[in-house]
Amino acid sequence: MLGRGSAAPLARFRCPDCRGRTLRLAKPLPTFPRCHRCGQLLERQPLLPPGQAGALAFAAAALLLASVPDLLQGIASLAVRSPLSSKLLQRFEPPPDPNRQPLKLLQHGLLQQLAEADARWTPRVEYLADGGTRYFYRRRPGEPSLNLDQIRGLIDQPPSYDKEREALLELLHTLQGAGVQLEISRPRKPAAAAEWDGFSRTLRIDPSVAAHGTVDFARVLNHEAIHVAQSCRGGGLRAAPRLLNIDNQLSPELADQLNQPTYAAASPAERALEAEAYANQNRLGLGESLVSRYCPLQGSLQ
Repeated sequence: MLGRGSAAPLARFRCPDCRGRTLRLAKPLPTFPRCHRCGQLLERQPLLPPGQAGALAFAAAALLLASVPDLLQGIASLAVRSPLSSKLLQRFEPPPDPNRQPLKLLQHGLLQQLAEADARWTPRVEYLADGGTRYFYRRRPGEPSLNLDQIRGLIDQPPSYDKEREALLELLHTLQGAGVQLEISRPRKPAAAAEWDGFSRTLRIDPSVAAHGTVDFARVLNHEAIHVAQSCRGGGLRAAPRLLNIDNQLSPELADQLNQPTYAAASPAERALEAEAYANQNRLGLGESLVSRYCPLQGSLQ
């Protein structure tokens, strides 16, 4: 604030008649500032030259645009969204990436890769030099041990995994129809096999999951589809997730998953969401029905 009789900053005023001369305000300062020399009313001018002010305005706008993703990420993480935040998310929502449509995985040989991995789950027999035999088979966590007759039966008639493959294909169609993107890449969450990134509407599944075959891939995708449905129940793909109020009773093997370092920093609410997904991940077909129920159809099935 200027005191009576004090000098004003020269950069704030300009005399239209005495432009090139040193400017002094009339004292005491009148209501309408006048030039001390000629008495002309003074013009206000910016504290910075027009060019420099424009450059700073452009830089500020660039910084604002650069911060939009972080701003929207913060909005997306809010537990309760306002109509304004929802409009902001829609306004700056990036267009869908056609290369990350779930059905694109089929064109990239997903089923063939899974079939090759499935073959490694078929028991095999080794004939020893002394005339004896030795059998090898792999067992998933939580599955019962096989006796010799069961092992021989699987060697004679390997499982087809048709049921798991059918559930997987149907889920891929439904996720694409809901506008979900899917990529085979390392999740950003440390040590996670897969993750649902609601902000970018993208599922990420680690490449090692496909190397375990159709059963594991279908279960992991079903797990993440339950998370997608949780988001949609909260208001949309990018909304804060809500529990679906379905079975959350975990087997000992799955309960151990929540004790892994991946969830060390998880809040009670996040652990409850994960427990709901783990408890139902083996119920192939459930994730598809939940996404169909809670997520509106919006994507392309081309």
